[in-house]
Order: sequence, then C-alpha cells, then structure tokens
Amino acid sequence: MKPKHQRLALGLAALAAIAGASGLALSALKDEAAFFYSPGDVAGKPLPLGKNVRLGGMVEAGSIVRAADGVSIRFIVTDGKAKTPVSFRGVTPDLFKEGSGAVAEGQFQADGSFVADNLLAKHDERYMPPQMEGKMHKSDSLEQ
Repeated sequence: MKPKHQRLALGLAALAAIAGASGLALSALKDEAAFFYSPGDVAGKPLPLGKNVRLGGMVEAGSIVRAADGVSIRFIVTDGKAKTPVSFRGVTPDLFKEGSGAVAEGQFQADGSFVADNLLAKHDERYMPPQMEGKMHKSDSLEQ
C-alpha cells in the first residue's frame, strides 16, 4: 500500500471514529437533554406535553401566591410577549422573588400551565453573596 493510500485510510478511520463518538454522545444526551422555552415560544403553538422541559422568564410582579402548607407556590412567568402560570412544590431558592429571572424545570399541562419539579433563580452579573458584600480585599499594590 502506498503512503498516500495509508494516509487516506487513516483519515477515513479517524472520521468514522469521530462520527461514532458523536453518535454515542447524542444518543446519551437524548434522554437527559431538556429544551428551553420562554412563554412566548409556546404561545399559540402545540405544547410539548409529557416531556421534561425548562421554562424561563421573569417572575411577574404581584403574582407569587404561597399556599398555607408553606411549600406550595404559584406564580406567573412572563417574557413580555406571553405569560405562563407555574406551580411548584418545594423550597424556593433564596434569590427567587418577583421581578427577577427564574428557570423552572418540569412539564407543561394540557391547560397551558406548567408544573415545575425544580426551580432555579437567575441573578444579574453584579450579584455578590451577602457574606462577601463590603468585605472585599483592598490592595494598594494595584493602584497606580
């Protein structure tokens, strides 16, 4: 076999290995991947019923209603185009509040509402943990 043919065979083998690895990775992610929707993405369209998805947007001001049991909560997520009512049972994150960003993981219901089994709160880029606020190390060596 000529060196030119050997390089071609090695190149083809490498491409086949990469394609096989990509196929295995995509197959493994198929069951674990959750698509991200905003309320405007699903407004007026068929809902992805029976699939675990993520719903993200802003928590509408004045929409948080806590049940008497202390762990059930209902609120509305909006993206400015549409609104989706969300219900969640569990402990909410510390940063979860009205007017802030939130991502809910769960499933859409046939009535258009969303039942979350996990709730994540988003914060802006200026966030600093309360324990660190005002305690930043001051260095004189960086001054010019």
